[in-house]
Order: sequence, then C-alpha cells, then structure tokens
Amino acid sequence: MAKEYDLVVLGGGTGGYVAAIRASQLGLQVAIVEKGDLGGTCLHRGCIPSKALLRSAEVLKQTKEASQYGIDTKDTTLNFTKVQERKDSIVSTLHQGVQGLMKKGEIDVFEGFGRILGPSIFSPMPGTISIEYANGDENTMIVPKNVLIATGSKPKSLPGLEIDGTNVMTSDEALQMEELPKSIIIVGGGVIGIEWASMLADFGVEVTVVEYLDQILPTEDDAIAKEVEKLLKKKTITFVKGAKVLADTLSSENGITIEAEVNGKNESFQADKMLVSVGREANTSNIGLENTDIVVEKGFIQTNEFFQTKETHIYAIGDVIGGMQLAHVASHEGIVAVEHMTDKDPLPLDYENIPTCIYSNPEVASVGLTEKQAKEKGFDIKVGKFPFKAIGKALVHGDSEGFVKVIADKKTDDLLGCHMIGPHVTDMISEAGLAKVLDATPWEIAHSIHPHPTLAEVMGEAALAVDGKQIHG
Repeated sequence: MAKEYDLVVLGGGTGGYVAAIRASQLGLQVAIVEKGDLGGTCLHRGCIPSKALLRSAEVLKQTKEASQYGIDTKDTTLNFTKVQERKDSIVSTLHQGVQGLMKKGEIDVFEGFGRILGPSIFSPMPGTISIEYANGDENTMIVPKNVLIATGSKPKSLPGLEIDGTNVMTSDEALQMEELPKSIIIVGGGVIGIEWASMLADFGVEVTVVEYLDQILPTEDDAIAKEVEKLLKKKTITFVKGAKVLADTLSSENGITIEAEVNGKNESFQADKMLVSVGREANTSNIGLENTDIVVEKGFIQTNEFFQTKETHIYAIGDVIGGMQLAHVASHEGIVAVEHMTDKDPLPLDYENIPTCIYSNPEVASVGLTEKQAKEKGFDIKVGKFPFKAIGKALVHGDSEGFVKVIADKKTDDLLGCHMIGPHVTDMISEAGLAKVLDATPWEIAHSIHPHPTLAEVMGEAALAVDGKQIHG
C-alpha cells in the first residue's frame, strides 16, 4: 500500500527543505523527494561554494595589499587545492546541518527521482509521486494531499557552445576545477559571470567578459553597473559589450578560440578556458507535468500569488517558476505556499521589497526600483548619493570605493529603491530592506542614529543627501 503524506516536496534545495520545515512546524506529515543531496544548487553548486571561493580570493587580494596596513608579507602564494578543500568542508558542514533539520522535523527523505502521476488507483487526482532509484530498485509510490514542486534550475548554454566540462564550462564544472587556468573567457556579464570574473581576477587569472548587451548587470541601476565595470577594470578584467558570440567559430584545440561580432565586425578571442554564464533554465523535464493541467509558459511553471498551479493542490516555488531565482526568495515562497495550503492566510510576497546581492569585489546590493524603473512607472523622484570615501570606517577598513544611492518619491517622500556598491554592502542592505517593508522615508532612515565609526553611516548620509542635507559631503 502506498504511504500517504500531507505534503510531498519535489526537490530538497533551499526552497524545498525550508518549506518542508515550515510544514512540519504546522503539524503536517511531510516527505521530500531529492535525486541528489539535500541543499540543492545553493548549497552544493551555487551560493555557498562560490562564496567560499570568493572569500579565499578576497583574502589573497588583502594579503597581497597588506603593506598598506604596515604589515610586510613576502612570498604570498595561492594553494588552490586547500582553497577547494576549505570550500568542500563548508559545504559538508552545512549539508550535515540540513540533514539534522530533517530528522528534527521528522521529515522523511526519499533519495530518488520523483515524477507526478495522473489519476490512478492511488488517487482520483493527479499528484501521486513515483520515485525512481538510481540503483534500479523498484519504484516507490507515495500519495500526498498536497505537492510542492521545488525542482530548481540548471545553467543554460548557447547553441554551439556545448559544455564539455573541461574547456567549456558552466559554473557547475568551474566549481570543481582542480587548478586555475591562466586565462578565461566568460560569456555573459550577469550576476554569476561578474562574480566569477571578480574571483578569478583576484586569483590572478586573465579574464575577458563577453556580454551581448551594452551594459553588464542589466538588472542593476545604471550607475551601479557603470561603477562595477570601472572598478573591475582596475583588476585588469577586459569587457567586450554589445558582442554576439559566433558559436560556429568555437575551437577547443590548444585552449579556446572563438569569434564574436562586435560593432559589426568580427573579433577573435583566445584563452585557456571558457565559462558560459547566460542564465538558468527551470528543471521541468520528465517530472510528470504532462499528467496534470499545470500550465508552463516560456519554460516556467505558472502559479498564482500564493504559488498554486492550475491544479490547486499542487504548488510550485523557486527557480522553477522563474522570477528572481534567488535562494532566499525560494525559501519565502515556500513558506507562503505552505501557510496558504494550511489556511494560515499569508500575505503575498512583494518582490520590490526583496534585497538582491552580488558577491563580487566590490560587493553590490539593492532593493526596490532602479532610477530608470521609477521614472518608467511615472514617479517624480529625488535621489541621494553618498560615497564611501567620506566614511571614516571605510578608510580604516582600507576599502573606500563605491557609494550608496537612495531613490525616493518626491511627492510622498516614500523610499522607492536603494542601491549600494562597496565594502560589506551585502550585509548592510537589510536596513534598506526593512525600511522598504515598513514604507519608511529617507528622513526616518537618516534619523535612525548610525553609530560611529561604522560603514553603515553611509546609509544615513545617503538618506540625508536625498534632500541635500548630508553632513560629511
């Protein structure tokens, strides 16, 4: 007899396991079906391992620059094997933690590939889950009252740029490199491409970023994107924008050679390796969606504001539904979905209140509307901008590049957006995120006293600058 559950979660990534924990807290009997390791892309192939490598790159950069702090270091070298060992150790520790959370919540974990079945002897509605095992064991059938699809995404490629895992890689394969190349071409100047460009440059790799659009980081405020490019060029990173990669020119003999059409002319690029970073696509294949009435558009599952699909007992969250495709977004989508299926009347997520972070060096963080978006929505805006170079703690820290930009509605004084580039801004953006949730004004931010000396003082000054009242600038 098939085992019954209140909720079965397809996918044990950040969104899936957080949703499972919340469901367990609400008294549901929960199971997760995961073909890989609990924690999913974020823990094993994304957020955590990449940030571990970025931290090592940052420490290497700081060590090489230690003389400016009055500390003499000689013969600083990089042991990339130990860098990778540290990364793997962090991932292992967190993986064990997630496994412990499943035991604590009495959540059953099935290590196999889950597929949604149509109506059958097990259930008059689609939703029975058939679990296939890699070792060939007989399939397990489990019958849930509700299903949550949290199958995530995988890196996209481009036609003709076949991923061989050695010469042409996605971020998945790059994370497993045993040694660094001397040079690399990164196709794509979005978030992942920029993080890798920054990291590899700090590790001493010669980096060329080839971007199809005329701006890197196209989702960021224009001023932020320009500042990122300016500061990364100081690391000797080369940017080629408005470039259409000609995949049929790819050659992987003696490294990588490829051409791109730039300003109507073909240019040739050569490097040891290539990293393809052109976005991610949802994992919707072969999970049984054809056995349901679930709607898929442009590769993503369609849901309502509470993440219900057209099959009202089947929900979907995270990368598989598109949107912001961030781990913290998937987690909160999962919580909303679970609370909705248990009649807890959750509030829909307001995506304009969700902070985003880029962990390059310099770091970038933002929440709310960009200046361009605010104008397109018809707001009459006022803008405050304040540089880190006027902040004492930034000078003490030895990293005073960048600024904070605050955008407000001139009519109501409401905060519309906040955009940061500089030291530790991924930690500081939460203040702006809270201000956005509370519908705060720049005046209220400025009159929240920021201790001195701290990097956070830049937030208060930028808020004052909205009305031209900044103190130190």
